[in-house]
Formats: sequence, structure tokens, C-alpha cells
Amino acid sequence: VQLVESGGGSAQPGGSLTLSCAASGFAFRTKAMTWVRQAPGKDLERVSEIDSGGSGTVYADSVKGRFLITRDNDKNTVYLQLNDLKTEDTAIYYCAMGRYSDSWRTRWDLYKFRGQGTQVTVS
Repeated sequence: VQLVESGGGSAQPGGSLTLSCAASGFAFRTKAMTWVRQAPGKDLERVSEIDSGGSGTVYADSVKGRFLITRDNDKNTVYLQLNDLKTEDTAIYYCAMGRYSDSWRTRWDLYKFRGQGTQVTVS
């Protein structure tokens, strides 16, 4: 399993970024995908999930109405569009295979089916 995030960077408050996560090594179109983030000194936070077909999505209250998760099963890629960015969105953003689990909070470093993350800085 390989997940590679890209698209992070710096943005001003109110700005936008689009993150991508390219997947390989597994049957991407059969798996739900999740974006999580971790800000310095804070717990891992689920940002958004999308089901295997792309029709079912979940968002954290903190990003609802501002972020959009989509996927392209032909390209084995999941996206996270970040709009109306706030300084509190600053974090490392990771994509992961599967539905979010609370166990990720304490075992994130051990979770095999995740990317290495991409930094988003809003200032």
C-alpha cells in the first residue's frame, strides 16, 4: 500500500488549497478513504471521509461547509479541497485507507495504510 499526498503549502486566511492523495498497491475503488490532520501539540483529528463509491461523505464540524472531499476511482486518487481557510486549519494533512478509527489517535505512527502527510500553513 502506498499513499502519497501532495498539494499542501501556504495560504492566507480565506484562501484555498487542493490536496491530492495518489493511491497504489490495493483495490482503491473498494475502500473508503479518510483525511485526517494533526496540528502541533494537538491530537489527530478526522477531517473527512468518503465511501468507496464517492457518494457518501463525512466532515468534521470544524470544516463542514468549507472543505470538499472527492475521489476519482479511475485515477486512484482522493482529493480534499480546502476553502475559506482559517489559521486553525494549519496542520499536517494525511490521507489513510479505510474509515476513521479512534485507535488512530494513539497508534497513528503504527498505522501502515497512511501517507506521509502534507503541510498546510495558513497565516
